[in-house]
Amino acid sequence: MSSSFTYTYGLGHVPSYQTSARPYLTASLTIPTEGSTPMEITFDSVSRFIVITNTLPGSEPNVPLRFGFSENGINGAVNNNYGILNNSESFEAEFKVTSVFLLSDSSTLECSASVIAGLTGIAATHLTNNWSGSSGVG
Repeated sequence: MSSSFTYTYGLGHVPSYQTSARPYLTASLTIPTEGSTPMEITFDSVSRFIVITNTLPGSEPNVPLRFGFSENGINGAVNNNYGILNNSESFEAEFKVTSVFLLSDSSTLECSASVIAGLTGIAATHLTNNWSGSSGVG
């Protein structure tokens, strides 16, 4: 009797999160003002970790950066489900996400940001959740 099993990477594939990640980096992003459409940074695979930085120098007037994981969350459409980074601050977390949303917390001033992510070998299509911006999910 023979059986066959096709092994594939997926969200529960622990070694995908234990091995070195494929680097993703984008910098010098000009982030739109509050009331505009948030900037979405998308990844082609599921992240192992992310680092988001408000790249405005601390010596300049503070322009906070909103970051979150859905457009509704970052716009405060349901709740204010987003984080805030002041000038020169960073946020780092080990989250399984396929995109992040960025928006200036000012209605008149843009800010700037960088995003670093470590990507797994798991295709973005495996993470089918659509974060709505409700229930505490940014």
